[in-house]
Amino acid sequence: QVQLVESGGGLVQPGGSLRLSCVASGVTFEINSMAWYRQVAGKKRELVATIARSGSTFYGDSAKGRFTITRVNVKDTVYLQMNNLKPEDTAVYYCNADEYGDFADGTYGKNYWGKGTLVTVAS
Repeated sequence: QVQLVESGGGLVQPGGSLRLSCVASGVTFEINSMAWYRQVAGKKRELVATIARSGSTFYGDSAKGRFTITRVNVKDTVYLQMNNLKPEDTAVYYCNADEYGDFADGTYGKNYWGKGTLVTVAS
């Protein structure tokens, strides 16, 4: 069972930067895509960015031009560099990952979530 642990959240002033990290442990096969989502209380969870094992990326509209997603495959780690942060970026940021392989329960793919890290952008 893969566990995802996020870190790097905290309080930052508007215009500031933060780098989030997420490490996957307990990997049996191979982590395929990794992603960051965020959620504000009472609102739907929103896709921030995804990155494939190949390195190809996709960004949600809120992240384009300000956030950068990267990963280190040998470390099963994904990062989110967030620049020029705005108060509306305040949210809990969640790491998400897909693991593909022939699992004992007959499935081929499993999806995992971390517990989240809080980012607060305020002056």
